[in-house]
Amino acid sequence: MKQTMPIDGKFELMALPYAPEALEPVISAQTLGFHHGKHLQTYVNNLNAALPGSGLEGLSLEEVVLQSQGGMLNNAGQILNHNMYFSQFRAPRADNAPAGRLAEAIARDFGSFEAFKETFVKAGSTLFGSGWVWLSADEDGLLTITQEPNAANPIQRGLRPLLTMDVWEHAYYLDYQNRRPDHLAALWQIIDWDAVAARYEK
Repeated sequence: MKQTMPIDGKFELMALPYAPEALEPVISAQTLGFHHGKHLQTYVNNLNAALPGSGLEGLSLEEVVLQSQGGMLNNAGQILNHNMYFSQFRAPRADNAPAGRLAEAIARDFGSFEAFKETFVKAGSTLFGSGWVWLSADEDGLLTITQEPNAANPIQRGLRPLLTMDVWEHAYYLDYQNRRPDHLAALWQIIDWDAVAARYEK
């Protein structure tokens, strides 16, 4: 999940790798427009405004997350988290599931893919307030699910993030209102498991 250094001292809003309507009906084009075009853009703007004079100029996004605190950490963390989030989707598929070594690791560490999904959705549904739920690998390749409040990222725990779901209300409220579990359950249709597997293989 390595992010590049800022261009001309500034980070840029990531480009979506799909059309705004490509994830419907799981995520509407309207939600994507607000979530990516407004919320993420605001985090980018805020971080760029805070960088001058901070001593963190020229660092990668991961380095800023690991070395900053307060408002700078919140904005850098949200950019890092959202960049992974938006890059892990593709058009909906009915029987969407991982394959290969990632599928084997999920079965090994959670018992089955269905058990993994159930545990993941429960973790996302029970996280109080705003934040993220993550699938990550430790240094031995073992998989773990963590709840991270607000803008936190598993790299702060020494883990390698593979998959995330955003449980801030702006990620789902226009489409699902307060039905966070329904939103999380629907996201499995659009996960790009090839992208997740590539992170696991690193």
